[in-house]
Amino acid sequence: MEQQRLNPTLVYVLAILGLFCCCFGGFGFILAGIAFFIAQNKLKAVQANPEDYDLSTVKSMNTAKIVAMVILIINILYLLFTIYRIYTIGWDNIMEQSREMMGQWEQNQ
Repeated sequence: MEQQRLNPTLVYVLAILGLFCCCFGGFGFILAGIAFFIAQNKLKAVQANPEDYDLSTVKSMNTAKIVAMVILIINILYLLFTIYRIYTIGWDNIMEQSREMMGQWEQNQ
């Protein structure tokens, strides 16, 4: 019987997109969480029947799971930081700072 191969590409793509979405207040935790969940489920299937899977692809999926977990942690920390800033500074002050930075950027152009 031929061994099944795991394809961690989807996990990597979702995790990297989650990292890019970190810039939007930490909401990339959704994509990174999905990537981590997919990798975790695939590795649970491997634990149930380890002889059915190719060892090199299992290692690749484990690496993809670790990448997704790190990006998930980064996103959650940034989301908590964003919530903290909104709570302490206030949304209006954050938007005013953003407008000032955009004005400075436009003047430098």
